[in-house]
Amino acid sequence: MKRRDFIAGAAAGAGALALTACSSDNSSTASAPAAPAVQQERITWRMVTTWPRNFPGLGVGAQRLADRITQMSDGRLTVQVYSAGELVPALGTFDAVIEGSAEMSHGAAYYWQNKSQATSFFTGVPYGMTSRELAAWIRYMGGQEIWDKVYDQYGVKGFLSGDTGTQAGGWFRNELTGLSDVQGIRFRTPGLGGQVWQQLGATVVNMAGGEIYAALQSGALDAAEFVGPYNDLALGFHQIAKNYYFPSFIEPGLATEAVVNKSKFAELPQDLQRIVEFACQAEYDQVASDFYANDPIALATLVREHGVTVRQFPEEILRAGAEAAKNILGGLRTSNDALTRETAESYFNSLAILRTRTEQTDMAFLRAREQFFQP
Repeated sequence: MKRRDFIAGAAAGAGALALTACSSDNSSTASAPAAPAVQQERITWRMVTTWPRNFPGLGVGAQRLADRITQMSDGRLTVQVYSAGELVPALGTFDAVIEGSAEMSHGAAYYWQNKSQATSFFTGVPYGMTSRELAAWIRYMGGQEIWDKVYDQYGVKGFLSGDTGTQAGGWFRNELTGLSDVQGIRFRTPGLGGQVWQQLGATVVNMAGGEIYAALQSGALDAAEFVGPYNDLALGFHQIAKNYYFPSFIEPGLATEAVVNKSKFAELPQDLQRIVEFACQAEYDQVASDFYANDPIALATLVREHGVTVRQFPEEILRAGAEAAKNILGGLRTSNDALTRETAESYFNSLAILRTRTEQTDMAFLRAREQFFQP
């Protein structure tokens, strides 16, 4: 997919879509039993997203989620997608659901850390959980219940809706040889990871994905990270920066979210509520497969056709990043906000258990496969 295909879509305007409901059949006789209200009603929801239209993985995943809900409900709940900027600004989607100008949004929870630092735990934490670990915490170890408490403050409910896996570390104009090269660089990176890079000496900026290319091109940014090769190739970052660092140590298993207005969700019959919930769960896994399949293909294209150099962060930066992460995360565990403390404690207590599975089983197998098995 070419960058212009979805950037053009992201810039396109669109009018607001009104909610509709089918009325009952006036031709019914007095003796005929009335159809249940659920059968009479057909509902349309507006989903606003932080992604450009047709954006690989994420934007496509948002559209596919809307289509799943519409098809699974046989059109009783139709979800209409508005991409970044079409109905609200990219980083205004969460507020749109809170205020009721949209019933649903698709984005990343750490974009809202200015409201609560707890939100970052439901997206990605520096040196934190992998994708599978995060899903296990949310689904089986109390993560969803705490997430519900955090979002209850705003009258919304969140669901995992996508999984990028471990992300790329970012694009840099110049090679990084150590911490001294980080000092003062203008770096687009959000969430708790942005705070880590800030402690390392970078000037951190957060902006929506569709805005990064122009900022790099103009010189407003010296470096940027977004997701990984599948997205980044489409966004065209390689046209400006040629040093591509792997892996990210601040986003080891990033999740996207679907957010619903809680009062609108409560108005749905239970079967439609379950359809929304299970469609989000299916899409979380679908997006993961999409990225896993297409990231290595896109990376090969970046290297072979566009002269990109793949690099790893120097150990000095990795070590300093880990220390910064400990400081920042330790502060959240003693936060003045009770929900942030509760979220952090649940997250790290679960991580202590889950990492034993990952490190003793998955990592041991991967080391053996790398060393002994080359088909």
